Amino acid sequence: MDGTERNHPAARDLQGLTAQLLEAARKAGADSADAIAIDGTSLSIDVRAGALEHAERSEGVDVGLRVLLGQRSAVVSTSDVKPATLEALAERAVAMAREAPEDPFAGLADPSQLATGWDLDALELADPSADPAPDALQRDALEAEAAALAVEGVSQVQSASASYDAQRVFLAASNGFAGGYARTARSTSCVAIAGSGLGMERDYDGDSRTFQSDLRSPAEIGHRAATRALDRLNPRKPKTGAYPVLFDERIASSLIGHLVAAANGASVARGGSWLRDALGEAVLPDGISLIEDPHRARISGSRPFDAEGLPTQRRALVKDGVLTGWSLDLATARKLGMAPTGNAARGTSSGPSPTAWNLELTQGDKSPEQLIAEMGRGLVVTSMIGATINPNTGDYSRGAAGWWVENGEIAYPVSGVTIAGNLRQMLRALVPSNDARPWLSRVVPSLLVEGLTLAGE
Repeated sequence: MDGTERNHPAARDLQGLTAQLLEAARKAGADSADAIAIDGTSLSIDVRAGALEHAERSEGVDVGLRVLLGQRSAVVSTSDVKPATLEALAERAVAMAREAPEDPFAGLADPSQLATGWDLDALELADPSADPAPDALQRDALEAEAAALAVEGVSQVQSASASYDAQRVFLAASNGFAGGYARTARSTSCVAIAGSGLGMERDYDGDSRTFQSDLRSPAEIGHRAATRALDRLNPRKPKTGAYPVLFDERIASSLIGHLVAAANGASVARGGSWLRDALGEAVLPDGISLIEDPHRARISGSRPFDAEGLPTQRRALVKDGVLTGWSLDLATARKLGMAPTGNAARGTSSGPSPTAWNLELTQGDKSPEQLIAEMGRGLVVTSMIGATINPNTGDYSRGAAGWWVENGEIAYPVSGVTIAGNLRQMLRALVPSNDARPWLSRVVPSLLVEGLTLAGE
């Protein structure tokens, strides 16, 4: 189980568990099967008013089994890993598969398609340092809270939290695939509230990293949450009209997320995507690409293989503005008559489905401040609530808050407005800034979009 073991006594033989499941499925009469085992430890600490408010620790193992009888399949899962339970689980799965409808596109990968020879060390998915103690997480949360409360004008801290997660995954299938890896994440967050009564405003900051040593300091996180909350005090509503809108880097990835969702093979195969007929067409401005790279070191979306044992790969989802392909697992690829892209994801209680891994949008050469200066009059969006997105047409409407821009300068905070447009037109006309954070799974800078409809006063 190369690269998946972590140094703690509770580590289970995940490879052995998946082998037991596959053997039980064979004995129960399955034609083929795949199994996944996930062993995880999670620790989270919340503080409030300088004291511990909530502490939670969980650890355990979950296993999932998918069996196939011809073109029929079924998925079952359990957290009870006793041999007798696994045998009963396999028998139940086969019985369920016999009653399931046929799916002409179901099936495991051909052995020739499987990933081989991956380099887990290069991916650095798991921090080799010791798991943090609960009191270390509590100190981080308390430091973030104290830093926020030290900023004049902050009335309270809604929450200050720190957490740590360690997980091991192992996947095996009757087509010969077997592989696993470990993953860790350490995070700190803070939500600060400024003002009082009906004039209260809140905002947040946080950071999550694979390696604990990369995490930003709790004091910086708390202070930034506080200053952001103060910046939102006394908001107003601008007049209704059509204006340029700059999506702040914190929320700009949501705009690209709508494109990625529409390029998901499952949506396309169902005919429920506003990009269903756009393959080979321009969907972003000329010169702008959207690169998927699941091999970036220390990034949460990285992985050596997908949930069907296929190799992951670096590829351009959009190249020079042109949509080049979909995110595909085996079933959707077969349905669309295309090659799979190594984008299958799954949990223990569900079968594979396509998803996108790490993404990076081409950055521009101007800072957000330069784009604001060029806007003249418009809106900088820093947070959003709700969403009305028509998956078939791409019509877009969301509640927003941020800052109003007059004469190329920030004038006052804005809240309670709605911005609307059509995603196909919005994405084609966007202008990227240069402020993306390179350590995120989705590296997307602030994005300027012209001519959105704003509903205010």
